[in-house]
Amino acid sequence: MFNYGWFRVGSSITKLAIRRTLSQGGSYATKNAGHPGPKSLLSYNYLQIEGTQAAPVPRPVPLSRLTDSFLDGTSSVYLEELQRAWEEDPNSVDESWDNFFRNFVGQAATSLGISGQTIQESMRLLLLVRAYQVNGHMKAKLDPLGLEEREIPDDLDPALYGFTEADLDREFFLGAYCGNIGYEYMHIADREKCNWLRDKIETPMPMQYNRQRREVMLDRLMWSTQFENFLATKWAAAKRFGLEGSETLIPGMKEMFDRASDLGVESIVMGMSHRGRLNVLANVVRKPLRQIFSEFSGGTRPVDEIGLYTGTGDVKYHLGTSYDRPTRGGRRIHLSLVANPSHLEAVDPLVVGKTRAKQYYSHDTDRTKNMGVLIHGDGSFAGQGVVYETLHLSALPNYTTGGTIHFVINNQVAFTTDPRAGRSSQYCTDVAKALDAPIFHVNGDDLEAVVHVSELAAEWRQTFHSDVVVDVVCYRRFGHNEIDEPFFTQPKMYKVIRNHPSALEIYEKKLLESGQVTKEDIDRMHNKVNTILNEEFLGSKDYVPKRRDWLSAYWTGYKSPEQISRVRNTGVKPEILKNVGKAITTLPENFKPHRAVKKIFADRAQVIETGEGIDWGFAEALAFATLLVEGNHVRLSGQDVERGTFSHRHAVLHDQETGDIYCPLDHVVMNQDEEMFTVSNSSLSEFGVLGFELGYSMEHPNQLVIWEAQFGDFANGAQVIFDNFLSSGEAKWLRQTGLVVLLPHGYDGQGPEHSSARVERYLQMSDDNPYVIPEMDQTLRKADPRMQLASCECDNSCKLFPCSAASKLASAQGLQIKNLSEFDDVQGHPGFDKQGTRFKRLIKDQNDHSDLEEGIRRLVLCSGKVYYELDEQRKKVHCKDVAICRVEQLCPFPYDLAQRELKRYPNAEIVWCQEEPMNMGAYYYIAPRLSTAMRAVGRGSTDDIKYAGPPSFRCHSHRVLPDAREGAVRTGSESPAA
Repeated sequence: MFNYGWFRVGSSITKLAIRRTLSQGGSYATKNAGHPGPKSLLSYNYLQIEGTQAAPVPRPVPLSRLTDSFLDGTSSVYLEELQRAWEEDPNSVDESWDNFFRNFVGQAATSLGISGQTIQESMRLLLLVRAYQVNGHMKAKLDPLGLEEREIPDDLDPALYGFTEADLDREFFLGAYCGNIGYEYMHIADREKCNWLRDKIETPMPMQYNRQRREVMLDRLMWSTQFENFLATKWAAAKRFGLEGSETLIPGMKEMFDRASDLGVESIVMGMSHRGRLNVLANVVRKPLRQIFSEFSGGTRPVDEIGLYTGTGDVKYHLGTSYDRPTRGGRRIHLSLVANPSHLEAVDPLVVGKTRAKQYYSHDTDRTKNMGVLIHGDGSFAGQGVVYETLHLSALPNYTTGGTIHFVINNQVAFTTDPRAGRSSQYCTDVAKALDAPIFHVNGDDLEAVVHVSELAAEWRQTFHSDVVVDVVCYRRFGHNEIDEPFFTQPKMYKVIRNHPSALEIYEKKLLESGQVTKEDIDRMHNKVNTILNEEFLGSKDYVPKRRDWLSAYWTGYKSPEQISRVRNTGVKPEILKNVGKAITTLPENFKPHRAVKKIFADRAQVIETGEGIDWGFAEALAFATLLVEGNHVRLSGQDVERGTFSHRHAVLHDQETGDIYCPLDHVVMNQDEEMFTVSNSSLSEFGVLGFELGYSMEHPNQLVIWEAQFGDFANGAQVIFDNFLSSGEAKWLRQTGLVVLLPHGYDGQGPEHSSARVERYLQMSDDNPYVIPEMDQTLRKADPRMQLASCECDNSCKLFPCSAASKLASAQGLQIKNLSEFDDVQGHPGFDKQGTRFKRLIKDQNDHSDLEEGIRRLVLCSGKVYYELDEQRKKVHCKDVAICRVEQLCPFPYDLAQRELKRYPNAEIVWCQEEPMNMGAYYYIAPRLSTAMRAVGRGSTDDIKYAGPPSFRCHSHRVLPDAREGAVRTGSESPAA
């Protein structure tokens, strides 16, 4: 029998030996072709041969003589070549081979007396050990139902290596890899990480918990189980997406939180879909049980609070909350569960982004105090692309959070879809192998195994600051929901489930057999839980929410959709503009930027001196800089945003000789925090990165968080975030956000799929009534906030400044260039508005018209850069009887200002002009609202609004200006060549 002692050798031995000795049909080479091992040391000293007859004359054995059936002549010649190289220079071979030769060959002439047989047995055992480290998870007992048919790799058979199981220390070695846990970690390239895991896995004795710990685990499992049973009793016909079949998740998570707290974690942000959410809310995050029960019974609207508002008709299993939870170690840990829509994994990037924001605001630069935890389903983890988009953010400098712990509730069925139809890989978690993330598969019926890997996950995250996955292989006792019939599609599985004991019954039996608890102890615990559940149920009948549980303290005082908000001035004092302008145009003396970039910054420095000629990129930089001076955090993220897709931004400069980078906006104020201004090129991801920035923006209102699409149409890759969070998050869950989304586009001839930001989609999401003009207080210049989205199209740089938004327009037009004086509140500059420097929802005609212009025959309303084409043509044809107004804020529609212009031009026909075809762009949003404004001033209806722009199917339109140049603005009946 072999005891594991001093032998230590690298996994590369296995890989090389396999390739050279078994390429002619050996099963090990066949089975492991897809599992090349990392260059790492096996951490345990596996072999110490005892009782071996020492050779009469101890001497080295030439490796070429080792020619048994496994270690054949081919590999032994190769080993002898390695030995010669090692004898000449030990550093010329891998460290693992150095260890091997030192232990076996180098010391063979000493008192150890190692024989050729010893070396052969050592090599065979080494390969067996390696096989279990790579594929041992295939032999683990993971399926609690015993239904999974798995092909056990031949290389896990000790007989292949000349051993019987009697030769091996089963409790130590086979127990580590063949129990109810399957470890996958051999895809990790870092040898330190692999060795750390082996130290945790290959222990002389399996994990044993004392009576006190077992009673705590039993109590937590009892709460998890009886909570579901109670809901099933009281609301038998309700959907709740219960945790029956995977109840051990709750004690596993709680033990993980306790361990994480011991290791320094102070706050955890969680995200999950609907399965088990109520149980997590009740038993992990400690949402009051009476509140949960009240929501099941219909609930009561909160009263007696000014500005209070509640969510609209969302199901209980999508809600979230937060709580400061005491831990077993006597500490407190803050838990928050992010609200999630029905689109299962959509919440993943939000959790990571929110965690990153918490780390910024708590100065958690080591990323050890704030942690993200995601709970997935097996089908969605394997099938939804946002999972990978989120995973691959994990090590990016401006997106990493120091590791996320992933739990997978692996029901072994996704709604009605079996794994064989839901994924192409062995495990639902195989996508995580793209990272250096260990994966722990565990039998969900084994509570202590679940607890063990949950604690191990916390230790991994705090040690290596990277992701880790816990795959809880379990089952779903009922259908997709409690009123669904699972026998329709999984009859075999559900015949087994019908008679399968619960995890609680299994664990109670185990503890009773061990003698650590008695039947009386268990009954007493059951009665205690049931008593509390019934008391809370009775209390739920009178439960009335008294406060906005949802809103973070940071958001206190911000307007609800039921309140009116003020449009505020955003001008900045001239001296501040000049100071920050100099700061962001001054480069280090020894920094050598590209000559074109150097000229751009020299021109910008000149602009600060003269006050004339501010372009889009510089206007944006000034806006950011003034926010930084006021102490606000600014974060800009997206594809190629550092330079800007069209070289308009240059927020990060690159030294042409050294490659060093310099960000001028990092040097606006003295001792500026390096993350106070963050601009970061993102990965080529829209869904994941926009979700990340949305989560980041939710943490604090006093920050500017921007996601910029490379082109406006690229936002369609993130449509789930727009549909399920941005457009409905506040109405459903009272979640507020100040996220700014830049969707730059111009209809510049690249076709309808690449020239449009699809503004019509976002306008359609607004919840205002197109036939009712909201109340507006003109004296206070208030705006109606009663919608989820505000949609703006900026057409010049001074509009960009108060809007803190940008557009990749054709800057060569030159008409967007503005003067520095237009960014401040000083009177006297051209275009000065008596209301002050602020975002203009609608810009009147620039021809200095009076309050009443009866001679104007046509009023053209437009938005965006098409204005410049129209104005240019108007000047070209000397058209004096056409007025052009710019609707800068499309949504909410500026009824008050539209009515002002309609009154100004009482005899003018009304035209809406846009670049996009009629079925795209803003036309179908603007037309009914403009008609409502017309009726309010006693003018016409929708039929009196003309459309000018590219055609849509058979729609006819109206020419805006006489003799419009080809390709600028066309009517619906004209072709491009007309």
